[in-house]
Amino acid sequence: MFPVLIGTVVIAGIVGYASERSGFTRNGGLPSIIICVGGAFLFYFVQTMFGVGFRSPGLNAIAASIGALIIVPTHWRRK
Repeated sequence: MFPVLIGTVVIAGIVGYASERSGFTRNGGLPSIIICVGGAFLFYFVQTMFGVGFRSPGLNAIAASIGALIIVPTHWRRK
């Protein structure tokens, strides 16, 4: 259980960093990583308590990180 949690955090951090470097988000590096890790934690605990999610913990972490980046906007741009 604990190694899966650590792996989830690492994968979420990588997804947050990659999304910022690729231009998918414009939140800043640290906010994107924090958003991804928070979403991955939430999804991990929901999956642990209720059994909802994919079979692979890595796929759960990737899906939760991307979902959190889409749901939680932190940078409001003026046009």
